[in-house]
Amino acid sequence: MLSTGGTATQLRNAGLKVLDVAEFTGSPEMLDGRVKTLHPKVHGGLLAVRGNTKHEEDLRVNNIQTIDLVVLNLYPFEQTVASGADFDTCVENVDIGGPSMLRSSAKNHSSVVIVTDPSQYEALMEEMSKNNGHTTIDLRRKFAAAAFSLSAKYDASIAKYFNEKVSAEQQQQAATELVPVTRTYTPALKLKYGTNPHQNPAAICSFMAGNKLPFKVLNGTPGYINLLDALNAWQLVKELREGLGLAAAASFKHVSPAGAAVAVPLSDDEAQAYEITPENAAKLTPAALAYIRARNADPMCSFGDIAAISDVVDEATAMFLKTEVSDGIIARGFEPKALEILKAKKNGAFIVLEADPNFVPNEIEYREVYGTCFAQRRNDRRLVLEDLNKVVTKKSQLSDAAKRDLLLASIAIKYTQSNSVGYAKDGQMVGVGAGQQSRVDCVKLAGRKVATWYLRQHPKVKALKFKASVKRQERVNARVRYIEGDMTEVERASWEQQFEEIPAPLTQQEKDEFIKTLSGVSISSDAFFPFRDSIDFASKLGVSFIVQPGGSVQDAEVIAACDAYGMSMAFSGVRLFTH
Repeated sequence: MLSTGGTATQLRNAGLKVLDVAEFTGSPEMLDGRVKTLHPKVHGGLLAVRGNTKHEEDLRVNNIQTIDLVVLNLYPFEQTVASGADFDTCVENVDIGGPSMLRSSAKNHSSVVIVTDPSQYEALMEEMSKNNGHTTIDLRRKFAAAAFSLSAKYDASIAKYFNEKVSAEQQQQAATELVPVTRTYTPALKLKYGTNPHQNPAAICSFMAGNKLPFKVLNGTPGYINLLDALNAWQLVKELREGLGLAAAASFKHVSPAGAAVAVPLSDDEAQAYEITPENAAKLTPAALAYIRARNADPMCSFGDIAAISDVVDEATAMFLKTEVSDGIIARGFEPKALEILKAKKNGAFIVLEADPNFVPNEIEYREVYGTCFAQRRNDRRLVLEDLNKVVTKKSQLSDAAKRDLLLASIAIKYTQSNSVGYAKDGQMVGVGAGQQSRVDCVKLAGRKVATWYLRQHPKVKALKFKASVKRQERVNARVRYIEGDMTEVERASWEQQFEEIPAPLTQQEKDEFIKTLSGVSISSDAFFPFRDSIDFASKLGVSFIVQPGGSVQDAEVIAACDAYGMSMAFSGVRLFTH
């Protein structure tokens, strides 16, 4: 048994007979330990092909013994970098001898076993026990593959670090150019399947130091789409919290928000429409208030959502979530009682993820599509209230409430599949139009949701008398269908069974008259409005405030339309496409 330094000492203390590498090679360690195992007696013993006459003669002439088993760990380079050590210390923790032995052993795996992780010890011992101290080629090849993967990951982390430490002149050049990178993806969380059940295998992989993920699973088994929703929703609420200083929440489905909001007290009409009693409304915590608003932007679309909360989830928030049909939640943290409540939801299957609020993603992000790797700087442009300073309309004043809602809408659509437009009012998204090829279609799609949201506060809708047996989500759906009114005779017959008294229809005239009372709505667009048609449509839904990037050849026409309706519009200069 050969070893060096502290490892040799530990083995001797355990009662094992150990020969120091320096004694074995006849060459002392030198250069402060930089040279220990870089010697022909070590690498010759590792690389010699058993049964090769020439190799065996070389071994005999040079008095080299074969080595059958190598167990090694590499210098903790990534951990040293993560500790904040200076450049020279990090360089000193670049392992040379370890990767050299690793590669020699893995190359000659037909005869040598290379073990690079303690998790492999059990399989190795079991294999040797079954085979009278020997190993099979299958195990050696498997371990060799793991060794080369470790070597690639190790070198990639070193290359990344050195690229980040280039001179100021090179850094300026690097800001506009991408450099070659090597990344090792380590499966960190096995998934049941990918986007669809036939897409197997599937996993969440890590490429950060120590296989670090930006979240911990506290309960449940998240799926591929659940995690896409959770990670995007968390970024949204985190940015809202930082931008507005208020507790924030989002309700995500299929990688776009069904709703998002900040903690603004509910009006009496809103509380009644959301089925919150006056007594309970007075007890709502900021986190609960934010999620109730987010969930009620479009409660039909939020069915089976992933919730995101910027703050620690308290018992009040957990109790509200308990009543909703939801798949899971991601949040900064959870009070013990809240976690207990959520863990019991869905017979214990409710997904609970704790986000790492201090996680910082890499500046450059990569995505593979059909054999092609796309690379870009991640969209780390933070939206702030100052982005609303350039008001281009005659009506130039923006109230604090308008600024809040415009920033809310802008951050929400930043995390919405493009093209996207979002309406907001009173700290709450009230309509999100996502993924349309035409911008005016986004405006109309989101506008339909705005109308439905507001009409839920119509006196006739609030007065609907449901049977006691009708569940919460069924009541939500029934109200929406009452507002829409386009039921077939068969559907209507089934729908009417939910009420103690069959309601009189909500006429189009009644809907139009009620919507005319809506005002003070804000709208944000992820790119410029190419024509005035979006403004004309938005005017029907009480829109008073607009923010968009600007930059269209039709800007003057769009501004004129806003002036005609008495709207205030700001140009942010920031496009927010998401694909």
